[in-house]
Amino acid sequence: MASAATNIRPLVSLALPESRAARLAVQFGLALLGTLVLTVSAKTKVVFGPVDMSLQTLAIILISAAFGMRLGLATVLLYMAEGAAGLPVFQSSPEKGVGILYMLGTTGGYLAGFVVMTAMIGWAADRGWDRNVLKFFGVVVVADAVMLAMGFGWLSVLIGFEKGWQFGVVPFIVPDLVKAALAAALVPAVWSLIRRR
Repeated sequence: MASAATNIRPLVSLALPESRAARLAVQFGLALLGTLVLTVSAKTKVVFGPVDMSLQTLAIILISAAFGMRLGLATVLLYMAEGAAGLPVFQSSPEKGVGILYMLGTTGGYLAGFVVMTAMIGWAADRGWDRNVLKFFGVVVVADAVMLAMGFGWLSVLIGFEKGWQFGVVPFIVPDLVKAALAAALVPAVWSLIRRR
């Protein structure tokens, strides 16, 4: 029975202390660390065709899988709060602005999509889907498609349907599939190593 319970908990639960106060302190520390990872991943640019890519969606996938839905959402919402407060945590901040105005700009739909993506992947991880390569790849692809759709929807309002599709979706399809495949190979492999111990 204990092993069945372990199978439906996110990866981070294996490292959390039993004491409630200590557990909350560790979770808060992990959320802060997660926002740092999201910031660094947003600023890490990879040239892939005409558009610079960041590693942020990969970071979102890995944080969601490792933290589960609740802690994953808390982390991403804390990251959004840092950005809203004016901290230069987003990909093109402070160069293209900071705070709420930046969040309402061309990346606004993607930022909102990160929250939904985190909820979807975290929910799946809480149910053990991150132990199976095909299941996890499927949920990551669907979550990423939802995030891209939200980004595209908002971008279309700002710059039009055609440009929104051309610049906001097409360049990201192949790189996001590569990131999904990488995460779908990595996360179940980590679980497999843990099971062998």
